[in-house]
Amino acid sequence: MIRPMFGILVILAILSFPAIESRSHQNVVSSGIRFSALNCRKHSAILTDFGAVGDGKTSNTNAFKKAISKLSQMATDGGAQLVVPPGKWLTGSFNLTSHFTLFIQRGATILASQDESEWPVIAPLPSYGKGRDGTGTGRFNSLISGTNLTDVVITGNNGTINGQGQYWWDKFKKKQFKLTRPYLIELLFSKNIQISNITLIDSPSWNIHPVYCNNVIVKSVTVLAPVTVPNTDGINPDSCTNTLIEDCYIVSGDDCIAVKSGWDQYGIKFGMPTQQLSIRRLTCISPKSAGVALGSEMSGGIKDVRIEDVTLTNTESAIRIKTAAGRGAYVKDIFARRITMKTMKYVFWMSGNYNSHPDEGFDPKALPEVTNINYRDMTAENVTMSASLDGIHKDPFTGICISNVTIALADKAKKVQWNCTDVAGVTSRVTPEPCSLLPEKKAPAKNEDCAFPSDLIPIESVVLKKCSL
Repeated sequence: MIRPMFGILVILAILSFPAIESRSHQNVVSSGIRFSALNCRKHSAILTDFGAVGDGKTSNTNAFKKAISKLSQMATDGGAQLVVPPGKWLTGSFNLTSHFTLFIQRGATILASQDESEWPVIAPLPSYGKGRDGTGTGRFNSLISGTNLTDVVITGNNGTINGQGQYWWDKFKKKQFKLTRPYLIELLFSKNIQISNITLIDSPSWNIHPVYCNNVIVKSVTVLAPVTVPNTDGINPDSCTNTLIEDCYIVSGDDCIAVKSGWDQYGIKFGMPTQQLSIRRLTCISPKSAGVALGSEMSGGIKDVRIEDVTLTNTESAIRIKTAAGRGAYVKDIFARRITMKTMKYVFWMSGNYNSHPDEGFDPKALPEVTNINYRDMTAENVTMSASLDGIHKDPFTGICISNVTIALADKAKKVQWNCTDVAGVTSRVTPEPCSLLPEKKAPAKNEDCAFPSDLIPIESVVLKKCSL
């Protein structure tokens, strides 16, 4: 009797949405839009089916919530997709559901509300202990969020999410917040996630933040933020396993990509690393920060990161390792190759004194391990300083390998090009000549290049399905 009754309930659930199916057929499927996704959906609805108004002034927070609540009932019957059509859709924070696609059409803009009452206040992340902005313990929920989800796709044909960040930036600069600013997209404790083919503009703070997630794809995303605004990081995988970031274009006032895993004693206790991360075909502009940063919050550990085919223009540094006494854990097994740079302050930058802490409860004896760092096949021009590499006293950064790197200096370059303390490693075919702590590698020619894995991490082998609206 259980199975027949379950079947009847499923049929009744489907029949309860005739308007959704009808509107979707008329206004979406006929458009012939094709896109790639982890999974296609059996059911579709348009945001306007739920009373939304795309005038850029009317709040649609309830419309988003109502739509996702209704569509969540179809999760076990092939899943559902919500289409955001052309228009300006003002909204506060809302949560996604499993087996769900949010599709933002070309000409559609999701506008983040500047009304703080439309942003719920939530607890800090357990691996951080405090709000990331360093003011109080709470934080505003992200614009688009979700927890304990499976099979979620946020995509479009270059639709836009606009964080309208000026309101938040002004208050932050004046130190008027006791809460951490919201991010645009944050998914927690979730798996099988895809974020692709959308443009993110003017986030209040970080743009994309998957945290405690497995199997994540961020693909063909454009992130645009003023280069003068701090903490507008592009993509921040945080305590995540098996993540692919590819074909993204980022302009930011902070790190284009920042790899993280928790902050001091809170991150050490939580103990969840970021591992199996592939970053490829990234284009980045960030005059005041890094193309890819590892840390500084890395107290759960960071390992097995592959970075390749990256173009950096007018960016402070290429790949920066940031840590400090009190962080603990490790940054190890890092591999980078084929990086092209133009107008850089630094090419190589490692900082062992990044002393920002959530509170005074950290253990200064919790020293991080930084080892097996491999950089190869890089060119740079108009560079101020080739390298600033500072490990930690009595805790040196070891196993550094740099090979086949040519750096052309700016007209007003630093007189000392390599500043190295508490580091150890080797180099091969690197100009200008590296510091004495990174001597020329004495080995046969075939062994001169630094390592780069020949295998793939699992997410790189995933083939997306061809879907349509």
